[in-house]
Amino acid sequence: MEFLRPATWEEALAAKAEHPSAVPIAGGTDVMVEINFDHRRPTHLMDLNRIRDLHEWEVGDETVRLGASVPYSKIIDQLATELPGLALASHTVGSPQIRNRGSVGGNLGAASPAGDSHPALLAAGAEVEAESVRGTRFIPVEEFYTGVKRNALAEDELIKRVHIKKADGPQQFSKVGTRNAMVIAVCAFGIALHPETRTVRAGIGSAAPTPLRATAAEEFLNAALEEGGYWDSGKVIAPSVARQFAVLCSGACNPIDDVRGSAAYRRRAVGVMARRTLGWTWESYRASGMGRTTEGGAQCA
Repeated sequence: MEFLRPATWEEALAAKAEHPSAVPIAGGTDVMVEINFDHRRPTHLMDLNRIRDLHEWEVGDETVRLGASVPYSKIIDQLATELPGLALASHTVGSPQIRNRGSVGGNLGAASPAGDSHPALLAAGAEVEAESVRGTRFIPVEEFYTGVKRNALAEDELIKRVHIKKADGPQQFSKVGTRNAMVIAVCAFGIALHPETRTVRAGIGSAAPTPLRATAAEEFLNAALEEGGYWDSGKVIAPSVARQFAVLCSGACNPIDDVRGSAAYRRRAVGVMARRTLGWTWESYRASGMGRTTEGGAQCA
C-alpha cells in the first residue's frame, strides 16, 4: 500500500487523477476500521490532513460552506445556530475522540446508509461540491447516494466542501440504537422546518439501501400546513395530520432484517420518530413566535 500526502488541493487532485483508486483519508474513522479488519485493501491511501482549506468553513447569507474535513466537534461548538439539525446529529457520533476526527465529508464519502449526518443533510438541504482536474460540480445530497456504500463521485473526484442551507426554522434529529452512545443507528430521522418557503423536509437513515428523503410525506405535510393555515396562525398541528405524516414516512422506508433490527421494527421506529420530531419542531416554531400562537387544540403527539 502506497501512502500519498499532498500538501495542496491542486496536488491532491493531480494525485487522484493519476491514481483513481486512491482512498482519501482525513479522520480515518471509517477507512481505518475497514483496513484493520481486512475488509478493504486499497493500493493507495491519500492523506488530506495537510490541506488547510478542507478544515475551514464559511458562513454566508444563505448557506454554510463546510470544508470536507471539518470535524463533528467543530460543528457542535461553532455551528449549532446555523446548522442545528446537523449539530444534533453530530452529538450522536461515536465518542469525543471520534467526533474530534470524523467529518461530514468522510461520512458522505463512505455513503453508509447508517451514517449519522445524512438525515440532517437531507432535511436541511445540502449540495456536495466535488472537484477533479476536469472541473467542479455541485451534487444535490439526495442525488449523491447511489447504493449501499456507493456515491455519485467519479473516480477522479474528491469532496471539497458541503454547502448546507442555514436554518430559517427549527430542526430536529432522532436516532434509535441498541444503546445511548457509540452505536451504529438502527434507524435515524431528521426534520427541518423552512418557514421562508413554507416547506418541511425530512431525511431517513438506516432504513433503506441509501439515505433518502420522505418526499410523499413532505408533500402531504406541506399541503396540509398550507391548507390549514398553520404557518400564519401557529396553531397546534392536528393529530390526524401528524399521524398521516408518520405513516407516509414509514412507507418511504425499504429496510432489511439484520443483527441490529428487523425491517418491521425500523418502519415502526421511523414513524414514531417522524411524529415526535414533527411535534418538537412545531412547538419550537410556535414558541419562537414565528407564527401567531393560538390557544387550545390537541397536541401533536
